[in-house]
Amino acid sequence: MSGIALIIAFVIAIVVMILAISRLKIHPFLSIMTVSLLLGLAAGIPLVNVTGKDGVVVQGIANVIGAGFSGTFTSIGIVIILGALIGTVLEATGAAFKLADMVIKLVSHKRPVLAIQLMGWVVSIPVFCDSGFVILDPIRKALVKRTKVSSVAMTVALSTGLYASHVFIPPTPGPIAAANTLGAGNNLLLVMGLGVLVSIPALIGAFFYASYIGKKVKSAEDTENSETAKSYEEIVASYGKLPGGFISLAPIIVPILLMALGSIASMAKWQGAIFQVSSFLGTPIIALAVGVIFAVIQLAAAGKTEKFYVITNETLKVVGPILFITAAGGVLGRVIAVSGMVSYITSNSAILASVGIFFPFLLSAILKSAQGSSTVALTTTAGIVAPLLAGLGLDSPARTALTVMAIGAGAMTVSHANDSYFWVVTNFGGMTPEQGYRTQTTVTLIEGVCAMAGVFILSLFL
Repeated sequence: MSGIALIIAFVIAIVVMILAISRLKIHPFLSIMTVSLLLGLAAGIPLVNVTGKDGVVVQGIANVIGAGFSGTFTSIGIVIILGALIGTVLEATGAAFKLADMVIKLVSHKRPVLAIQLMGWVVSIPVFCDSGFVILDPIRKALVKRTKVSSVAMTVALSTGLYASHVFIPPTPGPIAAANTLGAGNNLLLVMGLGVLVSIPALIGAFFYASYIGKKVKSAEDTENSETAKSYEEIVASYGKLPGGFISLAPIIVPILLMALGSIASMAKWQGAIFQVSSFLGTPIIALAVGVIFAVIQLAAAGKTEKFYVITNETLKVVGPILFITAAGGVLGRVIAVSGMVSYITSNSAILASVGIFFPFLLSAILKSAQGSSTVALTTTAGIVAPLLAGLGLDSPARTALTVMAIGAGAMTVSHANDSYFWVVTNFGGMTPEQGYRTQTTVTLIEGVCAMAGVFILSLFL
């Protein structure tokens, strides 16, 4: 199967998966894995490895599924475990509530949704959005209890804040790679400046939707909070004395700073031992491992070291389902990538080329929705658009940088079941997959369209 038939099969597969999860109440892991297998077989992926006449080995469906599953664990699995462990310790010691108090004093208790969105936007400049959400989730939960605001609104706000800087602002790898491919690598300061500007309409649109959908959708967290009905003061009193600001902040801020250091080392092209050490410490797994060390120090300072084993065990129980569902989403993305659908889309990209600055947006949005990864959508679209810049009238330095923004806007449109970030947000936010489509998928559509509107307006002046 190829071409239009393959795209139709993909759409049918997504519809079947949604119905299986929401209507038939089949577990998301089983639904996604089954749909991935059936889609792979329909797309013509062989049952076993096959060696072609040119000597190239075409992977069988079992190997494709295995690669998609293990690849997701490699990229995000340990990060989720370590980040969740830090979060559990922050909650156990009361540090999360201390951080919530610090945020409230900084921004005001009247605007927690805006506060968490802007916090995510800043953090995700050097940090991948998946990692950033896991790291900041304890503060989000504490703010929900502190302010009694909707958990769904806070989840959507944090998700979109992280997402905006993830696709628009270097040193995140996606925008850097796209800028280099398009020849704007020497104008990264311009790319960063435009990234900040384009983020504004995206954040505004997402903020209003977060505030709206928070009144319509109730997550498991909202139900739990209403059932316990403890006041914030009662919750804090149960911890005795809250830890100090520095020791509360260290398990979160140190990993962020280390990842920022790694990004700076890469962007500045440092050499030798300093580059190796910076890159090593800036790897998300290592940075979060350092964060865990600070969390253990915090636990010891609270006199609760003996609880660390129980905390670790409970954390693994909680993140297990998240890991497996996220990995299943990686399988679906891998099947789609191997099926040939992406190559079909790219080979027919000339059809879209007549729409100017909207061409990179549309192509990136199609690739994002098809295969799930924003970074892949950014880099693939940049490679296709690069030789077309002159023909599209986008070859001046400013308009080339603006093209990076258009690609970034498409690369967030939309996040759904084949995107690991979708499962991180919905699971950590206590939402069902059906609620995830009403929140995360819809808000990323709004965010992408608002960002592209900003790009279009800027294109009238640049």
